[in-house]
Amino acid sequence: MKFKNLLSLKTLIVLGFVIAVIPLFLAVMYAAFGMRETSALGRTVNSHVFEQTKTIRLVLQKASDIERKAKLFVLLSDPTLRQPYERQSYETVRASFKQALNDLLKLHVDNRIALLVNELSEKENLIYQQIIGSDDENNLELPIDEAFQGLRESAATLSREFENHVDHEFNELRQLSESMEHGLLVKGAALLVISFSVIAILLIVLSRSMRQLDLSIRRLGSGDLVEPILVNGPSDLRYLGNRLEWLRTHLLELEVSKQQFMQNVAREIELPLASLRRDAELLAEETDYDPHSKRQQTALQLCAGIEKLSAVSAELLRYSQINSLPDIKRKESVNVKDLLETVVDEFQPALTEKALALRMLVRPVEVSGIAEQLRGIIEQLLANAVKYSPEEGEIRIMLRDAGALMELEVEDEGPGIAADERPHVFEPFYRGKHAEATNQDGPGLGLAIVKEYVANHQGKVEVIDARQDQHGARIRVQIPLDGEI
Repeated sequence: MKFKNLLSLKTLIVLGFVIAVIPLFLAVMYAAFGMRETSALGRTVNSHVFEQTKTIRLVLQKASDIERKAKLFVLLSDPTLRQPYERQSYETVRASFKQALNDLLKLHVDNRIALLVNELSEKENLIYQQIIGSDDENNLELPIDEAFQGLRESAATLSREFENHVDHEFNELRQLSESMEHGLLVKGAALLVISFSVIAILLIVLSRSMRQLDLSIRRLGSGDLVEPILVNGPSDLRYLGNRLEWLRTHLLELEVSKQQFMQNVAREIELPLASLRRDAELLAEETDYDPHSKRQQTALQLCAGIEKLSAVSAELLRYSQINSLPDIKRKESVNVKDLLETVVDEFQPALTEKALALRMLVRPVEVSGIAEQLRGIIEQLLANAVKYSPEEGEIRIMLRDAGALMELEVEDEGPGIAADERPHVFEPFYRGKHAEATNQDGPGLGLAIVKEYVANHQGKVEVIDARQDQHGARIRVQIPLDGEI
């Protein structure tokens, strides 16, 4: 539990960043180490091959020198003609040749080259023995040309073998470099996969918590206060979930208090109204009908006021029950087009009474929602349009699906809604200037009820500008087709 409390959003982000960066850092370090190792190996091979090449060239040059000196020594086969320094020069060149061979063997050449070096040395020794022997035996003729030919062939073989050795060394270096490159790519890819896996896990944890917060906020916005709010994940996000849970319980208490208050007010109003209604009816019945009688006018006004108060009480009670813990399970697939046509049929008498024309642009739309509340939205908007439309006016209704939303627009040719009144028309008991000026009946709860119904479907209702060359009120309702936004 203490470990969970330590994992705040900030700590989780830092920890995830560190865990994600470590594999990347290791990949970079491994790449740098591999490049350094490859570079060092390349320098070593190049240096070694360079030394071997230089020594091989020196050996071949000395072999050529010793052949030339040996031939000169043979040509001067008569001891009387041969100068003493000739043999000394020959011995010097031979010693230099032997030293070059020893230097080459010290470079740790492979066995094949070492054998060729020894073979070259043996052939040179054979030539030397033949030359010195012929000198001691009074110019005995020997097959010295064949010996020189064997020396040249051994030197050429050594040269070719060394070239092959150099090619082999560089091929091995290239293969090793490619192998290290392949290993670097594999290990780097593995480290990157680990890094991205850590990032993906971090994003999954955070996104799950954010989805829970989003769902909780939308449930609160739609008035669903039944289910407790639980948010898992980092400690600070769980803290936000706990605050939302506190807000849910607080809103639930306020909602219950509001409903009880409105219900009590409605009951307190209804009881005196019932008594007043009976007294007013008795007063009207006891008075002979006389339109000019002040007592008769008073009785009629009293009856009208009582009926108006009774309507206000009924609307108040209805408004208090809108958010009485709406059950999400009540949502079902509703064909709004059929529902709209049913409501329009019921309004035909009211339309006929004012000779109103109805123009409809309606497309089939299926919405996941509460049928009674969707019906209430249509009825209230159409009732307002009928109420404020002039005689022989026109009402326009548009229903369509706009992406993931259902759009319902109701527009009339009445006085419209002023721009400064639009933010307030959906408030309870608000009555616009035109309604007060014309003394329109109604408690001012119609559009407030529409707003609550729309909010229960996580939608939006607003007053928008009238169409071109029109001046009436135009109200648009947008509701998600699947019940979520």
